[in-house]
Amino acid sequence: MGMPMELNTMIVTKGNETREEENRFVLTKNGYRLYPIDIPIAVYKVKDSEQSGIAIIEKVEWQNDTTTITYTLVSLKSTN
Repeated sequence: MGMPMELNTMIVTKGNETREEENRFVLTKNGYRLYPIDIPIAVYKVKDSEQSGIAIIEKVEWQNDTTTITYTLVSLKSTN
């Protein structure tokens, strides 16, 4: 049986992201996921929420049935 692979076209943080530097974050998700890298991608706190910003993913790592992405927030939408 193969490992299921999910294609993600946005980042959904659910508040689980960790800030590494000012605009750089790391997020670990369960399962193996594909993400586009080096192109702008929308960031959401939860799937059905307002978009919270735009990020560029620099690194995707797969290990122990988890996917860890490192991304830089390039624009932040203001939440009023």
